[in-house]
Amino acid sequence: MDRTLGYLREILSNYMDRDSISQHIYKRIQKYSYHSEDEFIRDLQEEEIAFLNKILPDEIKHANEVNDRKRAYQLNEVYELLI
Repeated sequence: MDRTLGYLREILSNYMDRDSISQHIYKRIQKYSYHSEDEFIRDLQEEEIAFLNKILPDEIKHANEVNDRKRAYQLNEVYELLI
């Protein structure tokens, strides 16, 4: 699995009890062997893209606040592909 998608899957686990979309995206990452974040993004539905657009800015901000630059960078790569 792409490292970036690993970070994404990890943050999605924090939302699984709050939103069914996060569960669906999480399971999608587990089920399919995406070779890149670009391949993953192309496979998303509009509802899933909207959900990620909603949560990623806060998750990137949090990663920066705790000085986890690598995670912030990886999550930002996904976010840039979404917009």
